[in-house]
Amino acid sequence: MDMNADAKKSTTFDVERIMDLIPHRYPFLMIDRMIDVVPGKSAVGIKNVSINEPFFQGHFPSKPIMPGVLIVEAMAQTAGALVIYTNGQNSENTFVYFMSVEQARFRKPITPGDCIHLHVEKQQSRGDVWKFKGEAMVDGVLMAEAVYTAMIVEKDK
Repeated sequence: MDMNADAKKSTTFDVERIMDLIPHRYPFLMIDRMIDVVPGKSAVGIKNVSINEPFFQGHFPSKPIMPGVLIVEAMAQTAGALVIYTNGQNSENTFVYFMSVEQARFRKPITPGDCIHLHVEKQQSRGDVWKFKGEAMVDGVLMAEAVYTAMIVEKDK
């Protein structure tokens, strides 16, 4: 049996499974699905951007664009779900806290009707601290990217 073949298999999560992994809920859950989940390594989050998003009421009403900080948040939620899944935990006993955001670049606006593919890849991890590189793609075009670090923290009992 080829052990490398098993290591290359990936997993897909629907929104219910994502909500099992991270504590975010509407209106702040920024990912609808995850595909190509490779534990401890990488994943792709899917965000379907709708004009019904609450932030479009004020950003900007005459030309709606998704705020850059929410694009980075969507990357972070994808990475957070990957980490919790990798560690065999769930949102009932953990939080994922941002520690830093570096090298954030916003190249093109994301607008209603776009389907964002949030590619996240682990750069390194030490204990409960994980560093990721994220890229937000729409139709194969790089829209935004960032490197960010987060810490997994157990909730107080």
